Amino acid sequence: MQRFDVFVIGGGINGCGIARDAAGRGYSVGLAERGDLGGGTSSWSTKLIHGGLRYLEHYEFRLVREALREREVLWAIAPHIIRPLRFVLPYHSGLRPAWLLRVGLFLYDHLGGRKRLEATRTVDLAGPLGAPLKPEFVRGFEYSDARVDDTRLVVLNARDAANRGAAIHVGTEVTEARREAGGWLVTLRERATGATAQVGARFLVNAAGPWVDRVIQGALGRNEAGNIRLVQGSHIVMRKLFDHDRAYIFQNADNRIIFAIPYEGDYTLVGTTDQDFEGDPSKVAITEGEIDYLLKAAGEYFAAPLRREDIVWTFSGVRPLFDDHASKAQEATRDYVLKVEGDLGEAGVLNIFGGKITTYRKLAEDAIEAIGAAIGPRGASWTGTAPLPGGDFPVDGVKALETRLRALVPSIGDAAAARMVRAYGTDAITMAEAGRGDLGRDFGHGLAEREVDWMIAHEWARSADDVLWRRSKLGIRFSPAETATLEAYVAGHVARQGIAAE
Repeated sequence: MQRFDVFVIGGGINGCGIARDAAGRGYSVGLAERGDLGGGTSSWSTKLIHGGLRYLEHYEFRLVREALREREVLWAIAPHIIRPLRFVLPYHSGLRPAWLLRVGLFLYDHLGGRKRLEATRTVDLAGPLGAPLKPEFVRGFEYSDARVDDTRLVVLNARDAANRGAAIHVGTEVTEARREAGGWLVTLRERATGATAQVGARFLVNAAGPWVDRVIQGALGRNEAGNIRLVQGSHIVMRKLFDHDRAYIFQNADNRIIFAIPYEGDYTLVGTTDQDFEGDPSKVAITEGEIDYLLKAAGEYFAAPLRREDIVWTFSGVRPLFDDHASKAQEATRDYVLKVEGDLGEAGVLNIFGGKITTYRKLAEDAIEAIGAAIGPRGASWTGTAPLPGGDFPVDGVKALETRLRALVPSIGDAAAARMVRAYGTDAITMAEAGRGDLGRDFGHGLAEREVDWMIAHEWARSADDVLWRRSKLGIRFSPAETATLEAYVAGHVARQGIAAE
């Protein structure tokens, strides 16, 4: 029976971040994800690495400071999937006063030790930045945050963990975990085949996100649940609403904010909502009320009418926030809480509540500290300087990589080259060199055969959905016929490799 120092339940950003950090410090690590990596909350974010400007109003200064510091750390270790993004905040005369916005943005600029990102500035919306907006919005502010390919961030953390010796089990559910002889006996079930196996672990990490309480009650057989507040966040993706490269942050009369962000070249992402959720998180879906809310909120600012027929895609996720008994979902803390269970000499378990993508690396460091206190410390903090797979190039080196890729693959288009570099970084060069300039058949929209093979071999892709909606965002472009062709290819490739498909 395989035995690990640490076994992680959950392959979202927190679970994979902890697995990476622990493996890099010399712990033996196993991880089980019942579905696909990043297939839950981590896939359905607003795709931002940000400090959380609105959290300042709730006095969450520690969280904002930590998140602001992490922006440039994460950008440096993953410059392919993380890019700076400038946000335009139009001044709305009926909402927060201008002096308050200036104070908040001053704190935002200075609280986290900003170094490379541009500072806040006042902008005249009579120019191009205000062209898509109603004429009453004549001035505003512009500040920096960053965008991220959220699911690729999860996958790259899993890849780096595996490269450092971690065993990553995708499509594998933890059905039971019981204490035995000072450790854990963990029962795994492969969902595709029903095959079961058992592994041992000295320490258990419950990073199941919205299902963390269910793991406590189910696999762990305990009654101490009720720790999280499930909050639904939904987004709409519309045909492009503006042509420039900035994003907008809009204030609303209910004290919430929404974003309108350039998305995948031809679209605009609008979100998010905040409402309490009950039920199975895997069945969450946007409601008509949420669509109405987002169209109305954004429609307060955009000059052109926002029409339902211009929505090309919607998505929803459930955030597992720590239940701090805030009166409104939007006021519930986005900070994380780590709770260790286990008396002295008893096998410990760390339950993770809350958290956000921007602070996942710091959460992992705090988790490793708790693990070290229980089973013995190993190694020093290291994840803030070691690049994620494909990220071993300077933050200003994206264009140079695109040029190099086009030289290696003369047939590749500019858009496909840019997409591949922004997904794989230097691994795009590795793919091109391995194929001697030939990336194989094109499944549509620049998705090449060698790229799909890479996802299957190195990124645990097992279906067309894995390829199109998580490891890339090409699902928004693929037709049903193109998707069916890709599905047949992936299924055949997986079968030939003897890999269990979900």
